[in-house]
Amino acid sequence: MKTLAKIILSFCIFVASTSVCLCQDVKALIDRGIALNDSGKYTEAIDKYKAALKIAPENLQAQYEMSYTLFSSGRPDEAIPLLEHVAPTNTYAEAYDLLGSIYDDKKDFEKAIGYYQQGIIAFPDYQRLRFNIGISYLRQKKYPEAEQAAIKAIELDPKHASSQRVYALAMYGQNKGVAAIMGFCSFLILEPQTQRSAEAYQYIQKIIQSKVKVDTAKGANKAMTIYVQDNKGADTDEFTLETFLSMAAAMPTIDTIKNQSGVDILNEQLNSIFKIAGELSSKRKVKDFFWKFYADFFYQLSKSDNMPAFVRLVSLTGYRDDNLKWFKDNNDKLTSLSNWVTNTKREF
Repeated sequence: MKTLAKIILSFCIFVASTSVCLCQDVKALIDRGIALNDSGKYTEAIDKYKAALKIAPENLQAQYEMSYTLFSSGRPDEAIPLLEHVAPTNTYAEAYDLLGSIYDDKKDFEKAIGYYQQGIIAFPDYQRLRFNIGISYLRQKKYPEAEQAAIKAIELDPKHASSQRVYALAMYGQNKGVAAIMGFCSFLILEPQTQRSAEAYQYIQKIIQSKVKVDTAKGANKAMTIYVQDNKGADTDEFTLETFLSMAAAMPTIDTIKNQSGVDILNEQLNSIFKIAGELSSKRKVKDFFWKFYADFFYQLSKSDNMPAFVRLVSLTGYRDDNLKWFKDNNDKLTSLSNWVTNTKREF
């Protein structure tokens, strides 16, 4: 009897040891696959994942990592079956995110939104799902939905520049000029020197310039037209703000433009917009995301000594040489702006 017990015990130990070894082998193969993927060696990475799945066919990590490598190597259709198996287990938020992105790229927006929404239900705090569903809504020109998705993404990660950009584009799509400008300004604080930065700066200029037209065809007899959008269905303060935006756009007359730089004009315009927004916000009993996160923040900025450095940063791509020289000569002001942004709390 004792001999039989020893045999059984030895067998159990052998099985357990074998299981541990197999688990270690699977983990090693997956880790190696990830390293190969990160090096751009997609074929070799896939081979490692396949080897891991031969040992453990239901290993979710191996399935997800293989799907990611397939997607990265330009084979998204092959990734779909793996992702559709992994996602419902609610083990990887990334699986829902990747499925949504694949279908979004295919312009199958119904499936894309469906997977993003399923992922959000399962992983409400996974920021990328909020951001990417916002991108999908933008592509479909569903701007109110994109706005709400961007707000959630910003609340989860206020320093995510791309989410600030989605918010700005969503507001631009709804003809909410001031909110769009503030969204682009927030984006430019975080990302001032890229191709997207140049685009954001051009959006700011486009919004401002769309509000006023100066006709100089008759020489000295100049005619100025100020455009104010219809306030149908708009919040009273938002309408007031948009009206003031048109007035701020008209501030620099033809004569003053001759004596002011583009940066000085933008400083004057933004400073005025930020102040009126802050004053309106201070009188509101109920504040939504825009008033708390954007209007109050930029109002505080307009009352600080950091506006000149801020406007230089925002317009860096528009007046690159002049602004870089200014920053070189005024490094302390750039440091002051950076410290102010870091230490100034933004409410949601």
